[in-house]
Amino acid sequence: MNFSLEIGPNMGLDNLPDLKDVYITFLPGGDFNDTANKSEELVKKGYNPIPHFPARSIKNELQLKEYVSKCKDVGVKQALIIGGSREPVGDFDSSIQLLETGYFEQMKIGIAGHPEGSPDISESKLEKAMKDKKPYADYIVTQWLLDPQPIIDFISKQSVPVHVGITGPLKITSLIKFANIVGAKNSINFLKSNFSKALDLMKPKDPNDLIGKVKSHTDFFHIYTFGGLKETNKWLMENKYV
Repeated sequence: MNFSLEIGPNMGLDNLPDLKDVYITFLPGGDFNDTANKSEELVKKGYNPIPHFPARSIKNELQLKEYVSKCKDVGVKQALIIGGSREPVGDFDSSIQLLETGYFEQMKIGIAGHPEGSPDISESKLEKAMKDKKPYADYIVTQWLLDPQPIIDFISKQSVPVHVGITGPLKITSLIKFANIVGAKNSINFLKSNFSKALDLMKPKDPNDLIGKVKSHTDFFHIYTFGGLKETNKWLMENKYV
């Protein structure tokens, strides 16, 4: 199995696991220079940094060109192109607009997948967006989920590899919090229906539960650490994934 993980641009690298692929977020209100600079730091340490390019957080084509150029100049070879935050800050409102600029040529491209749907877009529009982006994509990274069936159904419909989003070892209370933030309704319901004792709320949810059910459908897993880098690193080592 192949694992990647996601960090923030201001996160230290002391507890970074021995994984090659490291994604760097560019969150709403953030500065793309921070993500590019963290990418450079990772290149120098021998990692393969994969910066996020969120369409709705990029002001215009000039800023996009500057961001892409800066990343390429420091040795970035791969990018994750996503829609991003709900309200556009500038000219772009969808990831296909970034892809159509041609600025990402010679780079390996990942796009976002939403097996449970998205709170920001209707099911029909989501399906059309995926169809439009497919010609540009080398692979898909999904939102993090807990219910295996939507993931398996989603993978069966794709023509490119799917990197399944999973969470690091977090308490169920924390997972419910993050599920509400990202709008993962099915995962919220799955969480609430799969524990019966109050004590379960305090126990970390083991990602192996999900991995075991979907690993026959994909070799790729993308870890959302939610800041729990130390715990994720420990989990990876204990399971001999690194």
